[in-house]
Amino acid sequence: MALRLGIVGYGGAGRQIHARLAREAGLTVTAVVTRDPGRRVQAAGDWPGAKLHDDLASLLDDRGAYDLVVVASPTALHAEHAVAVAAAGVPFVLDKPIGIDAGEARRVVDAAASAGTPFTVFHNRRWDPEQLALRALIRRGDLGDVHTFERRWERWRPVPRQRWKERDPRGGGLLLDLGPHLVDSATQLFGRVEAVYAEMRALTTPVEDDVFLVLHHADHVVSRLWAGSLVGAPGPRTRVLGTGGAFVVTTFEEDASPFEALDDGAPEGTAGWLTHGRERTPVPAASGGHADFYRAVEAWLTGDDDAVVPVDPADAVRTAEVLDAARIAAREGRIVDV
Repeated sequence: MALRLGIVGYGGAGRQIHARLAREAGLTVTAVVTRDPGRRVQAAGDWPGAKLHDDLASLLDDRGAYDLVVVASPTALHAEHAVAVAAAGVPFVLDKPIGIDAGEARRVVDAAASAGTPFTVFHNRRWDPEQLALRALIRRGDLGDVHTFERRWERWRPVPRQRWKERDPRGGGLLLDLGPHLVDSATQLFGRVEAVYAEMRALTTPVEDDVFLVLHHADHVVSRLWAGSLVGAPGPRTRVLGTGGAFVVTTFEEDASPFEALDDGAPEGTAGWLTHGRERTPVPAASGGHADFYRAVEAWLTGDDDAVVPVDPADAVRTAEVLDAARIAAREGRIVDV
């Protein structure tokens, strides 16, 4: 029988990402926490028969209605909600970031360890076909010794959306929204970060909407990461430089970009280009997708002997430590040790 999910929060993350991917993976949502009348209507329509709850306490009192809780509430509530679910002994998925800082992240991990409650963190971007293709290139040695990793998560949004991610000083802003994805991708590929430099600005919102991070990895790779909302020319998405060549991805998820013209003539299913100066060879996208996260969760919780935790929470703690160091670096204008 497929896992039954209880989702805390049914907005942009809960409904549009977690519930959608759970359905794609063959899982079922049987309980939802949301007070918003419109979202309650959506949840009832999306999942007929699902129980609707006004708050987390009510969900936790109805333990027989689900097998796994997905915490998809606003970032500022992640640690509070995760600790409550951990204390109840219910396995859970916690959306990124694990907390607003490393202190909250450690609190969640400690609470789960004390209660013996299994949990994992939703870093779905590990299952991006582009990321999977890049990992394969590096493993094969096609890039030689990599020395630089660059990734941009940029968009053209001159009029900010009226939502907490753009407005709330506690939990909002691009550092905590896109920063965890960018840092996790870099550390998954190139390992531990020893030092960080950062610049951040708030151009159109009360919280930062322009972020630049430089990560110095222990293996001497340098990662340069951008996140921006006021970018009229997004991209190139990814550029990885090594002694044997480079890997270049021009655009991201069909976002408009002037760099997309470089993909004219690319074969169907091309993830990016292996380049050597003017020479370039298309790199096919790897098979897989974000729903594989939930397939991995099901295998992990249902006792598959070969299954491991999809995302180790310790990785998310280290990401939080990097983001904490980035705040200090941006504030003080210097490189900060992690």
